[in-house]
Formats: sequence, C-alpha cells, structure tokens
Amino acid sequence: MNILAGIVMGSDSDLPVMEKASAVLIELGIPFELTVVSAHRTPARMMEYAAGAHKRGLKVLIAGAGGAAHLPGMLAAVTPLPVIGVPVRSSNSIDGWDSILSILQMPSGVPVATVALNGARNAGILAARILSVADEALQEKLILFMEEQKQKVEGKVKALKDKGFPNEFDRF
Repeated sequence: MNILAGIVMGSDSDLPVMEKASAVLIELGIPFELTVVSAHRTPARMMEYAAGAHKRGLKVLIAGAGGAAHLPGMLAAVTPLPVIGVPVRSSNSIDGWDSILSILQMPSGVPVATVALNGARNAGILAARILSVADEALQEKLILFMEEQKQKVEGKVKALKDKGFPNEFDRF
C-alpha cells in the first residue's frame, strides 16, 4: 500500500494535536506516515524529508508547528507537494498567534494552506479532499463522511426540540 500523506510536527509535544489529523486519515482509509521533523533542530532532516516526499509517493503533507512555526513554510519551500499547516498552541507560544501568523503569512510563490489553531482534524479532512480529486472511491467516502456529520447535527437539533426548545423552523 502506497503511503499518500505525510504528517510531520516540529516536536512530539505537538502529537496530541496532530493525532486528530491521523484519526481522520485512518477513518477514511488513507495510508500515511507520521514523524518529527524540526525546522530548527534538524534542518538537514527537514530538507531531506521535504525534498524526497514526492519521490516516495506522498501526495500531500500536513505540518504542525508551534511558536515560530517555520516547519510548514520550509517544507513548502522545498517540496512540490501541497502543504497544509497546522498552527499549534505550544508552551512557548504567544497564545498561538505567533504560530498562526508564521504559517499564514507566507511569501508569494510559497503557498501553505492554513487551518485554525490546533485544527489538525480539518487538516486531515483537507488532505483527504485534495487526494480525492484523483480518487473517486475516496470522494465517495468523503460524501458519506459529510452525510454522517449532517446526521449528527440533525440528531442534536432533534434532541433540543425533544427537550422543548423551539427552533428557527418552528416559526414557519
């Protein structure tokens, strides 16, 4: 089975956040790898990982980083693959804003798709959507995934209504 997605993080302390991306990929049956690649502490490893990712068959990278959060942008500078950045609120973070802005404010020519602070679940979903462009079976899984989300919300609306709370549709 070919590994299609790479999940990388600047530190294993980011794992509780980044596991949410891996959970989505597992749920959708997308093969992935997960590792630590620090832009600051292991720059040669980061360069090797990014430069070789497409040669190993990966199609998309998800990169989480806290603090200065250079990892997603540095990966994007080296790889031709789409990179999804996950800003992580870390112990040395300025309430997450440093991470958000470091990933979001990329220079022209080096794009990084950026999700919300600690938004690794959405990064996993976005990676699946990118991969589904060339995979009809995965696209069907995503359609079912979206339907399941809809059903969960409709169940919550019904539960509120069953408790006697009026909702916006009761007025019509």
